[in-house]
Amino acid sequence: MKPSLVLTLALAVSGSSLAQTLTVYTGRAKTFVDPVVQQFERQTGIKVNVRYGTDAQLVAALREEGSRSPADVFWGNSVGALGELSSEGLFRKLGAAQYRGVSDDYVPASKDWVPTTVRFRVLAYNTSKIKPGDLPDSILDLPKMTSLKGRIGWTVSYPSFQDFLAAMIARHGEATTKQWLEGMKALQPKDYKTSNVGMLEAMRAGEIDVALTNHYYIQRVNRLSYPIDTYFFKAGDTGNLGNATGAAILKTSKNVSAASRFLQALVAKDAQTFFLSVNFEYPVIGNILQPTTMLPYADVVKRSPKVDPIVLPKNIEKAQKLLRDVGLL
Repeated sequence: MKPSLVLTLALAVSGSSLAQTLTVYTGRAKTFVDPVVQQFERQTGIKVNVRYGTDAQLVAALREEGSRSPADVFWGNSVGALGELSSEGLFRKLGAAQYRGVSDDYVPASKDWVPTTVRFRVLAYNTSKIKPGDLPDSILDLPKMTSLKGRIGWTVSYPSFQDFLAAMIARHGEATTKQWLEGMKALQPKDYKTSNVGMLEAMRAGEIDVALTNHYYIQRVNRLSYPIDTYFFKAGDTGNLGNATGAAILKTSKNVSAASRFLQALVAKDAQTFFLSVNFEYPVIGNILQPTTMLPYADVVKRSPKVDPIVLPKNIEKAQKLLRDVGLL
């Protein structure tokens, strides 16, 4: 699939939208945001101002701005950030119309943000060095693979990795998570900071044999015929954590109607197809044709652990503290 965008957003353009302005704070990269924003503007006549930053930067900005914030929409890159702001009561409740056609697998119980795509944590492995049958059933057993000493890559500063650790704390407790980190540290893994692409480039160069990453990074390099494949742990294992991106309407919004239409645009079929084509993230609506190199959504969801998104932000700080305690952050 080529990264192109031919959007005909399923929006009812009724009445005059002239002079309306929408402000979106997003932790997503401009590559994924700008084409959708431009098409939304053309379709609706609504001007969209976008503020880019990391999720952490934007969460901090919203807290500092408080009721003075100009933001109408927060479009987050991780469940952790969305959950933090939701728990602080910064989002408006969404009506049933916002979730029409959206898979309920990652819809939060709070019903105040809508998932826009889903990514899954996986283990990447070098197919010329590793046989999948030699890999463990559970990520908890990865530290036991002493043959991989010095040959493992990870990105401990990357938000998705920290969300994964937060999920491990939720499911297995802080003591087990700390023990896992200590076991991994003993294997002398190479930390690629937040560069998952750089990590897989290092795998291609023979520097490492396996790496903890998101599924879509592997899909990207597969287009270049890298000798790298995707390994899922047993069904329900924390190592297969599904992590959604999502969008919400802030209580500070002065243009709730336009914000609602923007959220609808993000889960429209053409926008969902665009996200898949650009970054291989899983759509949150059905009837989207996926590359044959990706497991069908229904199959990969069954492999993901059931973790309530609301518990992740509660454990992010605990995860970061454990990383510091173990000397990894």
